[in-house]
Parts: sequence; C-alpha cells; structure tokens
Amino acid sequence: IEGLRRLEYRGYDSCGIALVGENGIGLTRTVSRVADLAAKAQKQSGKTGIAHTRWATHGAPATENAHPLMSRGEIAVVHNGIIENHDELRAELQSKGYRFESQTDTEVIAHLVHSYYTDDLPDAVRRAAQRLKGAYAIAVVAKSDPSTVVGARAGSPLVVGVGKGEHFLASDALALAGTTDQIAFLEEGDVVAIG
Repeated sequence: IEGLRRLEYRGYDSCGIALVGENGIGLTRTVSRVADLAAKAQKQSGKTGIAHTRWATHGAPATENAHPLMSRGEIAVVHNGIIENHDELRAELQSKGYRFESQTDTEVIAHLVHSYYTDDLPDAVRRAAQRLKGAYAIAVVAKSDPSTVVGARAGSPLVVGVGKGEHFLASDALALAGTTDQIAFLEEGDVVAIG
C-alpha cells in the first residue's frame, strides 16, 4: 500500500491488492483512491502480495477491470503495458473454457499463466511471456505457492528490490523508497522469481 501511495503522483483510475494467505488469494479492488483501498484491505492478511494502480487502456475504469486480475481463484496478475495480441489469446483461452470477467488485456495474462501452471510458477510465467506481443511488466502470484512472486518484463520497466528478509518488485524505484536501497532493473525479456 505504501508503495502505491508513493506512485499516486502519476495518476490512476483504479487500484487493488491481492494477498496470498492460508485461505487462498484475497482480492480487494476499488475505483477510489489508495487510501480507500488501504481501509478496505485492513482485514486481509497474507504472506505474499501484489498491488497496482491503473490507468484504463482496455476496459472502462470499473472495479471488474481493476488490477489484480485473477484466473480461477488460483493465479493473480498485475500488469503495466499493452498486450497487442490479446484478442487472439482471448479467443484461444475461451475455446479452452476460460471465462473472462473483465475487458482487460491483463486477464488474458492471468488465464494464460494458469493454462501453463502445474507446480512451477516461474516456468508457467516464462511460457506465457513467450506468447505475449507488446510491452509489459507483470507480477504474478499463485494460491499454491504462497511465498513466491514472479515478475517478467518486455518493453516496460520492472525493478527488483532486496530488503532484510523480504524482496520486492515495482514498476518504479520510487515505490521502494524508504524500504530498500538495494535495487536492480530487470533486463529486457527477463523472468525473475522472488520469495
């Protein structure tokens, strides 16, 4: 939440957080400010989480389009960028029985990762990323792997932060200010698992 507050200056129309805990992935999203998200998420707990503020590019600024986006309650994804082949991937995933609840290109990523996921989240993200055309920085969590966050990037920045007993991914080093001063920028096409 604090990282989102540090990025509020960029503007956004929705925000959300997904926390992986003992009971699965808890999801809180809003079209209000980060302060509203913080109030709504107070009852959530988890070992690992991802959060996001969004400017609508695909789909209206509405709660169902706010990130994180989920696939079957098992995979949650946040994403910066635009997936150019999202229509093609959406049709393919719908033919495999995936239901879409948003109009976003990000939900395509969530379902695509889910379609490849068995028990190796970094491999599923890597395989999904190979299918994506466009610019993206993503962070992914899985219900069955509560201590891991996997990030990937192509064309959009993604920063890894190393703290004391904790690690972070962010789209901007400013989000990690005051949390850690040990950061590294992922190279184009990189996939990283932290946990």
